Amino acid sequence: MTEKKKNIGFNILKSDPTDGHKGFGIGALSLDNVSPVIIDVEEGSAIVDIGAMHARSVVEKGIKFLPNKEDVPNAKPYWLVWVTIDRKQDGPYYAGVTACEMTVDRGIRRGYKSLPEHVNRMDKSLKRHIIVEHMDDKSKVILSNFLKNHDPGMWERSAQQLKDDLEVR
Repeated sequence: MTEKKKNIGFNILKSDPTDGHKGFGIGALSLDNVSPVIIDVEEGSAIVDIGAMHARSVVEKGIKFLPNKEDVPNAKPYWLVWVTIDRKQDGPYYAGVTACEMTVDRGIRRGYKSLPEHVNRMDKSLKRHIIVEHMDDKSKVILSNFLKNHDPGMWERSAQQLKDDLEVR
């Protein structure tokens, strides 16, 4: 029996939202092509969790987030990575990839994240920026493996900067 490939839920390139509108909406950013990837650093895993678009991912539910990391000293580390997909002539690729730090202590139902940073990094991803160099080495490996395994062709077509910034030296 063949095993069906697991769908990880990337938002992949919908039809052009400006088709037939004679220019209305040209230049507007669309959230259709961005997906939030949650990296669990301790577990060594990464998943697409669309709930993170509205701060309602599995990791974030039931947690009160505080603005100071020091207020949650025993928290588990996570990364929220905004991945924007675009299409070149030869196929889709990872166009924007930006990472935001987040920590969660389920025991006390508290966590740390900077909401302005999360919003700004999503915007940067939509504008095709690569901002991952600040991630720890283990998380870089998890993310690069996740992106490569999702679609090797998309990884190959992606900017060299993404590959360089995720390379652990």
